[in-house]
Amino acid sequence: MTNLTVPISACDFPQAAGQLKEAKAAGAEAVELRTDYIEALNVEQAEKIVSEAQKTHLPIIVTCRDKKEGGAIDYPIQLRLDVLKNAIAANVDFVDFEYENFRVKKNQDAILSALSKSKTRLILSKHNFAGKLDNLDKLYKDIKKAFPSAIPKLVYTVNHTNDCFEAFDLLHTYPPPGGPGRNSKEDSIVLCMGEAGLISRIIAKKLGGLITYASLNEKSATAAGQITLEQMKKLYRWDKIDADTELYGIIGSPVAHSLSPLIHNSSFEKMGLNKLYLPLLVDGGSKEFNQFMENILKRDWLNFKGFSITIPHKENALKFVKDKGGFVEPLADKIGAANTILIDESRVTSDERRLSAYNTDYAGALDAITTGMGITRTGLKGMPVAVIGAGGVARAIVAGLRDCEAKIAIYNRTVKRAEALAKEFDCDFAGLEELKDLNAKLVINCTSIGMHPKINETPIAKGILQKAQRHKGTEGIVVFDTVYNPVETLLLKQAKEIGAKTISGLDMFIFQAAEQFKLFTGKDANPDLMRKIISDFL
Repeated sequence: MTNLTVPISACDFPQAAGQLKEAKAAGAEAVELRTDYIEALNVEQAEKIVSEAQKTHLPIIVTCRDKKEGGAIDYPIQLRLDVLKNAIAANVDFVDFEYENFRVKKNQDAILSALSKSKTRLILSKHNFAGKLDNLDKLYKDIKKAFPSAIPKLVYTVNHTNDCFEAFDLLHTYPPPGGPGRNSKEDSIVLCMGEAGLISRIIAKKLGGLITYASLNEKSATAAGQITLEQMKKLYRWDKIDADTELYGIIGSPVAHSLSPLIHNSSFEKMGLNKLYLPLLVDGGSKEFNQFMENILKRDWLNFKGFSITIPHKENALKFVKDKGGFVEPLADKIGAANTILIDESRVTSDERRLSAYNTDYAGALDAITTGMGITRTGLKGMPVAVIGAGGVARAIVAGLRDCEAKIAIYNRTVKRAEALAKEFDCDFAGLEELKDLNAKLVINCTSIGMHPKINETPIAKGILQKAQRHKGTEGIVVFDTVYNPVETLLLKQAKEIGAKTISGLDMFIFQAAEQFKLFTGKDANPDLMRKIISDFL
């Protein structure tokens, strides 16, 4: 069993008592007493907090972390040892001590002497807040050699999701008793810090890690990438995760803003499906994307079944599937970008599973536009449209609008990209500086400008919109922003202020997400449910 553990990072006893009560009520499965956060710490204070924690009847970890490995207050080693020895005497479930300090003989003797008279289990931990730990497997074995009954805890910072796979491999190689895997049966804790390491915290239960951590709230997190207990239990369906859970996710950069985990996980929950949807931060270009996909395909035991693809990887996704000889939906091929990848069960070779690529942006965008403007697709014929951006979203929308015979001008920071896209679909093109002469009925932002968290940015100055609005007279302009978080971007706010009609990216998101859901599950989505889920959240 993986214990969803809440760190108690209080500065004094009253605050600790309050946090313990809150953790219990919120559904914590264990608590970690971070006594290194207690101000003016002494053994008596620590004993009092341990006694209070035991009233929760939850498993307890007592930690007094060395400042060198993330401790809050730099307490002397003797005090930290005394706190742990007293916790062991109180028969707490676990104490966590740094492996490097355990290697010092007098420290080791003190800990082992206390453990000889107790049922407490020892966690020997190693943290690296600057980057990866070298040779995880060797470090794991070194810890077990130093004390065979120890629970190795290896935690390191990742700058890229690709750096997480070594952690997954270790958990797979040394699974817990009764857990998935091949070799020896051991308890261990292996986690990755930082935004890119978030998935390691969520799927620790699927992989059989002994403990993962979640904070009471955003302010009380004790490590980078640690999300709240509520997010873990509600958004990521913690209670439903098991070794057989099928994984999905959104690949992109950024992804923290994405509402896709909310909409898909809520839909999985509603339909009783053992599936989990994750945010997958994949920075970089095609090289990093390809490496991520190769990492996934080499590990069928992770049980990833499909992905949503967002900025900047839609073209990379299509090329990867093509290069692998997978199926490419003709529409996605025409657009030149994919926003959905499926991994099929059937194997092409002993090492690869069949891939399929699709694009659901096309229909989602056209449905959002025509619904928002109150017209049919035939009403787009001859309409002057300004498309800002030349990436994957722009390609899908341009393809759809050209099918409807709209008159399109593509504006992009890199003019060569705008020119290349324009040539493919017989459109006009220009650099962003030419927006000053904007003359369009429909203006569409296909960039990430204005997306959370950079909500105070806009791809078009308000004055330019105002000038275009006056030029169209009583007819006015329509502004469509494909960004959906926030629902009302600065671009849309300013468009409303000048009297223009606006279309939110939320509609496009829901229409295309419903198509993705059907591809993922083979079942029809409920768009009304999806809209309600997002509306309630916002």
